[in-house]
Amino acid sequence: MADIMTPALGESVTEATVAKWTKKAGDAVRKDEILVELETDKVSLEVAAPSDGVLAEINAEEGATVEPGAVLGKISEGAAAAAPAAKPAPEPAKAEAKAPEPKAEAPKPAPAPAAKAAAAPIAAPSAQRVAAENNLDVAKIVGTGKDGRITKGDALAALEARGAAPPPAPAPAGPREVHEREERVRMTRLRQTIARRLKEAQNSAAMLTTFNEVDMSAVMALRNQYKDVFEKTHGVKLGFMSFFVRAVTHALKMVPEVNAEIDGQDIIYKNHYDISVAVGTERGLVTPVVRDADTMTLAGVEKAIGALGKKARDGQLALEDLQGGTFTISNGGVYGSLMSTPILNAPQSGILGMHKIQERPMAIGGQVVIRPMMYLALSYDHRVVDGQGAVTFLVHVKEAIEEPQRLLLDL
Repeated sequence: MADIMTPALGESVTEATVAKWTKKAGDAVRKDEILVELETDKVSLEVAAPSDGVLAEINAEEGATVEPGAVLGKISEGAAAAAPAAKPAPEPAKAEAKAPEPKAEAPKPAPAPAAKAAAAPIAAPSAQRVAAENNLDVAKIVGTGKDGRITKGDALAALEARGAAPPPAPAPAGPREVHEREERVRMTRLRQTIARRLKEAQNSAAMLTTFNEVDMSAVMALRNQYKDVFEKTHGVKLGFMSFFVRAVTHALKMVPEVNAEIDGQDIIYKNHYDISVAVGTERGLVTPVVRDADTMTLAGVEKAIGALGKKARDGQLALEDLQGGTFTISNGGVYGSLMSTPILNAPQSGILGMHKIQERPMAIGGQVVIRPMMYLALSYDHRVVDGQGAVTFLVHVKEAIEEPQRLLLDL
């Protein structure tokens, strides 16, 4: 018997929840086939079969809490190999009666079961879930993950390419009675952690929000002028986020207390600029980190954000992708938010909220003109950052966006 063990969960993570088993007790499994999906308060983890055989026991059912090193289940080794081997036996017997022995030695049916068995575990559990909920044929989805594995992103892309509205809406009507007016669903571990951390931030920090607004005309004109050649040259689209990341790192150098954090009775000033970028996923909001953003070009920032965003949506973020950020940017504008007061991402002392770009009448040079404007919100820890520093920080960001040439000249 081979044990299926809970792997190490990473720094500061002491337990996980069993989210889903992809096999039932008694099912044949192959080595390295994904059997269990675990959910921690930071990321999802997939646990593979340690050997070929049959899943003999499931020790931790879905919803159970497990610690690193705990036994999730057991595999009866060799049992799976015996079952397929019995099928080809009659075929060689027929061949012996009709033809010489050499023909019996090359049984063609043998490779066929192996190919079928290898095809099944290609899809990650999250991708299987999307496929099942939307009646997608997993066999027709092209995998872009490691070793051709089908990721959740691949399944979502196939769904989008199909161009059909996802059918899950009518599905719940089957098991549920029409008269049911509410549904109780247990919070995921990630959602529980989000709730806890946000409340802790409110309870521990002296949180305050200050606002400003920025004219997006210059950045929009620059983007429109160069977006095609930029994408052709760098292989990535030019968005607004890269300008804001550059503007933020510039402003953090001017107002270092916004890039600091409190540790007991000390203030730690960070001399590196690792920017957490909030990404909305099916499981909740995560904040993967763009490392040393101050050393990156606009293209470098766009590539880093694109790669982290894809990993987040596919559920492939590692713990190191989420740890160590010094400042956070959250773009509620993509959902249509006009103004908000973002909550700090503890232990950071500042978070910038971007919002929807909206044309508004502005008084410029004694005349009323229509300009594409965006409200900016900086929430900060007043224990570390004074009001003057917070306002100065926002002014630096505003100036860098309204005059992007300042970023080139480091002004």
